[in-house]
Amino acid sequence: MFKFLFPTCALLFSLSCQGQTIKPFNVKTSKPMQSFFELEAQSIDGLPVSMSAFKGKKIMVVNVASRCGYTSQYTDLQALYEKYKNQNFVILGFPCNQFMGQEPGTESEIQAFCQKNYGVSFPLFSKVDVKGKEQHPIYKWLTQQAINGVEDANVSWNFNKFLIDEAGNYVVHLESGAKPMDAEIVSWIEGKK
Repeated sequence: MFKFLFPTCALLFSLSCQGQTIKPFNVKTSKPMQSFFELEAQSIDGLPVSMSAFKGKKIMVVNVASRCGYTSQYTDLQALYEKYKNQNFVILGFPCNQFMGQEPGTESEIQAFCQKNYGVSFPLFSKVDVKGKEQHPIYKWLTQQAINGVEDANVSWNFNKFLIDEAGNYVVHLESGAKPMDAEIVSWIEGKK
């Protein structure tokens, strides 16, 4: 489905320097145990949101934080969303405070911070746990092959990214160092891969 745009050696060197592993976007899928569109989350305003509202869109799910070294990725996330939101693409931001307490604010504080500093207009949700005993059902789906039908994934830090296609199929997990405007992501959104 996807081919990398860079020579393999250069890509492997680049990824090894970032301390992460990225698989090609051609992960084989089997039938998931549960559809992503059956899941629900609470918006940052406290309203229930069914993931079925995003059927027909390519989705990027990101666990976000306001006091992280990667917080500046909000700039590119918003730019990516602005560029492609009218082309059936959406970003879903899930604040999380599980990594060194880097998202300590309330939902209203998080929302105000994101709007004031980055002009965030993509959907934000209430704070969730992305791992552990209180892991949110969306992150259970994203991280467990038995449920998503593709692979197990570990959310290692803030700003991990998960891509889901228009039919609700898991595509790939990307670590924090993957920039929102990376060529592979843009090509996937544009349907070139």
